[in-house]
Amino acid sequence: MRKAIKKLFGGIDLTWPMVIAAAIIAGAFTAAMAIIPGLHYTSFNTITVTFEAWILFGIIIIMNSKSNLDSALKCFVFFLISQPLVYLIQVPFSWQGWGLFGYYKYWFIWTILCLPMGFIGYYMKKNKWWGYLILLPMIVLTADSYSTYFSRFLFSMPRYVLVCLFCACAMILYPAAIFDDKRIKAVGGALGGAAVMVLTVLCLLDPPVYSTEIMGSNDEHMFDDSYTVYLEDDKYGDVSIIYLDSLEDYFLHADFRRSGDTVLTMVSPTGEKTEYDVHIERDTYDITKR
Repeated sequence: MRKAIKKLFGGIDLTWPMVIAAAIIAGAFTAAMAIIPGLHYTSFNTITVTFEAWILFGIIIIMNSKSNLDSALKCFVFFLISQPLVYLIQVPFSWQGWGLFGYYKYWFIWTILCLPMGFIGYYMKKNKWWGYLILLPMIVLTADSYSTYFSRFLFSMPRYVLVCLFCACAMILYPAAIFDDKRIKAVGGALGGAAVMVLTVLCLLDPPVYSTEIMGSNDEHMFDDSYTVYLEDDKYGDVSIIYLDSLEDYFLHADFRRSGDTVLTMVSPTGEKTEYDVHIERDTYDITKR
């Protein structure tokens, strides 16, 4: 295992054809993760929206490059090919069509930044203590992903467990994989481990809640604060009827605490019950009258 990690982070003869082939594979894989509905809201889909996997790809390129310029150019070309390809492959499958490329502006900025990041990142190969300071922004971005997805894991267990494990291991193991100096390995690993523990505790102390208004009083769903509402299983959260002064109307408010499927029941003052099937995700929901 140690030899395999050492080879991955500095033992590959990284040629330009390999960089281009890897970029095409990474772009096609990411597009597939975005297209397949069954992979939405899972660890496999996270590569389409956040940095953690792309940071790994960038570090591998940097550590197997032959010079600062070689590192900068290979990082730049890798992302210049892979990122547009992600959107290009999705075009026939998306209702947005070519409009998907509106999201590419954000990733194009990061692609341009790959030039200085790849150039500076090459200095990590010097095996100096300040090399960890170059690595640190990548650790911070990975930590941000860990915090995001550990919170989502708490909301949607067991989903997102794989990406949480990946981010936690990356924060701890990157210094060991990149540097030869035992002191840098030890300090970097300790700092990464401490970050994982702190972020885990913070997420546990502030569990995720998805608060939203899921229904307004209208001709199809007429209700007011004399009605009673509840979820079949309260582990999914709480619901209540509120009055919004700004809209001068009653709304059904929900504080969801877990993803899944449940039944919402609304009871009128006369005892008439109306039931709705509710499907909950971390940032969206579906509600259908039975």
